Amino acid sequence: MTKQRKAIGRYGETLAASHLEKLGYQVIERNWTSRLGELDIIAISDNQVIICEVRTTTQTYFGYGFQSVDRKKQQKLQRLALQYVAEKGWSHLNIRMDVISVLLDGQRNLVDLKHIQGI
Repeated sequence: MTKQRKAIGRYGETLAASHLEKLGYQVIERNWTSRLGELDIIAISDNQVIICEVRTTTQTYFGYGFQSVDRKKQQKLQRLALQYVAEKGWSHLNIRMDVISVLLDGQRNLVDLKHIQGI
């Protein structure tokens, strides 16, 4: 992945985290990694752990970012989420997985943000 694509992705994650905070979620961690992969945003809301996969794009030619989260990716996120809550001692909390799709224009202005809850 190029530096520019990484920067766009990180910017999209910042916009997504801000969106979640405006909704009243408490963002507790970003870019958590393990040997299995990475979780973009982890938040808490109403005693529920929210795992957010963020997909940032600058065009919709191939569809919106959320459309690229297939069954395989969902299964990977689920494994990572279970590992995360086990490490934190939060196995008693419910887990919800969301996708936030961020669409930016060529100057990195926000065009659209879609938040799909409970994928």
